Amino acid sequence: MYRLDDEQAIVETVDFFTPVVDDPYWFGRIAAANAFSDVWAMGGRPLFALNVVGWPVGKLPMEELGEVLRGGAETARLAGASILGGHSIDDPEPKYGLAVTGVVHPGRILRNVGARPGDALVLTKPLGSGILTTAIKRELATAAQLDAAVELMATLNRAAGEALAASGAVHALTDVTGFGLLGHGWEMASGSGVGLRLRTADVRVLEGVHDLAARDVVPGGSKANLRWVTPSLRMADGLADTWPQVLADAQTNGGLLAAVDRSRAGEVVAALRAAGVAAAAIVGEVLEGEPRIEVE
Repeated sequence: MYRLDDEQAIVETVDFFTPVVDDPYWFGRIAAANAFSDVWAMGGRPLFALNVVGWPVGKLPMEELGEVLRGGAETARLAGASILGGHSIDDPEPKYGLAVTGVVHPGRILRNVGARPGDALVLTKPLGSGILTTAIKRELATAAQLDAAVELMATLNRAAGEALAASGAVHALTDVTGFGLLGHGWEMASGSGVGLRLRTADVRVLEGVHDLAARDVVPGGSKANLRWVTPSLRMADGLADTWPQVLADAQTNGGLLAAVDRSRAGEVVAALRAAGVAAAAIVGEVLEGEPRIEVE
């Protein structure tokens, strides 16, 4: 964030990665959607972006790079932003993403800290994209699972971010990406000086993800996430053994996690669903006491 004056602050973010799917167009769509997400997670509005490209020239067709950039441009259009240019290098491994510039009112910036005891926790997307992309790479995913993962990862957080920002009821907000729900939840809990309780009965998970986790079809980053949060994690008895790994799964362009004023949580979820965020749900609450995450 860079404050310009009493009415406007700049939001600046950058994100890029290697392909998570084989189709170059959808890789571009997903990578760009992931990059824009941080702007909405801070209550901002994206204005424009620059392409960030690494491409193995002479090894992969330039036509495929054109498809990646076409996907990124389509995502930018859906985000209400323009791509003004960018930079590319010859790289042994393909990489794509965006440097995004947005704006936000300084008095309406949303951060990943500030959650208050009694707040409701609202999550806007299902979990499981990290485990499913690992299954895709190992050729273990079904066609239906591939389609579900691509749709989830390419879906912008625009509608969710705009609805949450407009509600005026959000005390803390973050997007659920590489650290998984547990990791980003822990950042919110520790930074806010509170505990979080998650209810597995209300957390949506993509179909087949628990079965894949039981077969250890799990990315290394997700396993690292779980090791990181385990000292502060309290799992209730009787839950499926796969729940810790699913909750720690590293997401690509996952949903938004919001700590919302409890008295307005139902209203906020209704507004999200009216905006087209069908998966939005209350998945837990914020607790008093030492920072921790309880799962029941």
